[in-house]
Amino acid sequence: MRNLDPVNYTSADIHARDVKSIFSTTWQLIGPASRLEKRGDYIAVEIAGQKVFVVRAKDGLRAFRNVCRHRGARLLAEGTGRCSTIRCPYHQWVWGEDGSLLNVPWWGDDPDFEKSDWELDKVSFDIWRGLLFVAIAPSSSLETQLGGLIKEIADEPVESYTWMQEERLVFDANWKIYTDNFVEGYHIPGIHPAFHQAIEFDRFETVALDQMVRMTAPPREGLFYRGKWMWMWPNWTLSLFKGGMNTSRINPIDHRRTELIYNFYFEDTSAGMEAARQKTIADNLQVVREDFEVCLETQKNYESGGYRAGPLSPRHEQGVAYFQQKLMAALEV
Repeated sequence: MRNLDPVNYTSADIHARDVKSIFSTTWQLIGPASRLEKRGDYIAVEIAGQKVFVVRAKDGLRAFRNVCRHRGARLLAEGTGRCSTIRCPYHQWVWGEDGSLLNVPWWGDDPDFEKSDWELDKVSFDIWRGLLFVAIAPSSSLETQLGGLIKEIADEPVESYTWMQEERLVFDANWKIYTDNFVEGYHIPGIHPAFHQAIEFDRFETVALDQMVRMTAPPREGLFYRGKWMWMWPNWTLSLFKGGMNTSRINPIDHRRTELIYNFYFEDTSAGMEAARQKTIADNLQVVREDFEVCLETQKNYESGGYRAGPLSPRHEQGVAYFQQKLMAALEV
């Protein structure tokens, strides 16, 4: 099999198709549901440019587009916070936690105006093993999308890990270039020399499964990873380390920029282990950042017209082939 034609990574039109056919129809990992413990707690995020938020209401969670129904302003700034009502900063329209329009100040006399016509647009949400997902217009259930992951980590005590920290990293390359890179270990000797020395690379294995790619390698003494890394369709990852795990969401900013949203979870949350936790986070992020330069330079070569699609390794790039097949199938729908 050959790599995708570079136009798939450089075209703004194809990126718009990605947003419509993939990011608008799939379940997107937002983070731990535990961050929404008290009434009024919210998380506001972007999904490939589309703004949504989830809020803890009196009767449970609610999820909406983060878009004012009046003139389209952003209601809540990206991130986390707490609110009793949802007030648009532009013209001060106010919605309740259930999405109903409560107040329209200084509107004037308009007998045809009905507040009930202007509720916030809802989006779907679901929770799986403590992880919160949202979907703007889901084409399947969350369980169907998770596929083989459900069985793959059935014995992992993920609910016992406590969320501790979120980190965001931004770089100038298409989200598919980064994903191609994540789902193969072929680049490890060249890009991650310290990581290469810390695993038995000759026994590195990549397997494409139902809706996911699993990569494994026996770790040598001293490696913080446990030797198992997973990517799930279409754009999130889960990696295991001693005493915890991390997740990431690969989120396109546009067709040339991507952000990674990493969340770190630990079994031991004691103050005495803070230094060890911070070292684990730093070591994880160091490996991630080592990938950025090759992704940036690959993006430049794809844009230059100097690259023609090359072959994919049957041993090491099975994950790349699987991701690209899923990608093309999604865009044909």
